[in-house]
Amino acid sequence: MNPVRVVVVDDQATVREGLVALLEILPGIEVVAEAADGRTAVAAVARHAPDVVLMDVRMPDTDGVAATAELARAHPSTAVVVLTSHADDETVLAALAAGARGFLTKNAGRREISQAILAAAAGLSPMDPAVQSRIVGTARLGRVPPSPPGGLTPREAEVLALIAAGLTNAQIALRLRVSPATVKSHINRAFAKANVTDRAAAADYARRHNLGPL
Repeated sequence: MNPVRVVVVDDQATVREGLVALLEILPGIEVVAEAADGRTAVAAVARHAPDVVLMDVRMPDTDGVAATAELARAHPSTAVVVLTSHADDETVLAALAAGARGFLTKNAGRREISQAILAAAAGLSPMDPAVQSRIVGTARLGRVPPSPPGGLTPREAEVLALIAAGLTNAQIALRLRVSPATVKSHINRAFAKANVTDRAAAADYARRHNLGPL
C-alpha cells in the first residue's frame, strides 16, 4: 500500500520542521514538501500532487484560507486539513467554506494528526471534536413543508429557512455541504420566486410560510 503523500504548510519554521519530523516517523505517511506560506504551498501541490496538505491559516503573503480555495479549484483531488491555533467560528467556517476537508487545532497530538491525514486521504472529513460541536450548534436547522410555496424547490426553501435562522452564506454552505457559489445560486433563484430583494425580506417570507427556525 502506497503511503499518503503530504505537504506541510506553516509560516513558523520551528513548528513546520517539528511537524515534518513527526510525520516522517509515522507509518503510512510520506512528507513530499514543506512551505512557509499559501502561495508556496499552491506551487508545491502543483509540483508534487500530494494526497493531503496540512495547512496553517494565519500566514504572510497568501494565507491558508485563500490557498485552500485555490487548491480546491485547481487541485480538487488534494485534500486540505487545516491545523491551526486559531479555532474561532469565523476562521473555522471560512476554511471549511473554502474547501478544507478537515480542521484540527494545534493541541492535537501525534495520533490525532496521523488519523486526520489518513482519513482525509480516504475521503473523510476529520474534525476536532470541540470545533465540530460548535459548528453543529451554529448551524441551526430550519423546517421545510412537504410542498414548498411559490414554486420553490425543497433546497431553495431550505436555504430561505436557514437565512431566517440567521446563517450566513458560508454557514449555509457548510450546513448543506455545498460550495458558496452553489448557495448563491440557490439564493438568487429563491429570491426571484419569493419576489424579495434582500435577506430581511427573505427571512420574513420564510417565517410567513412556516419556513422559520425550529
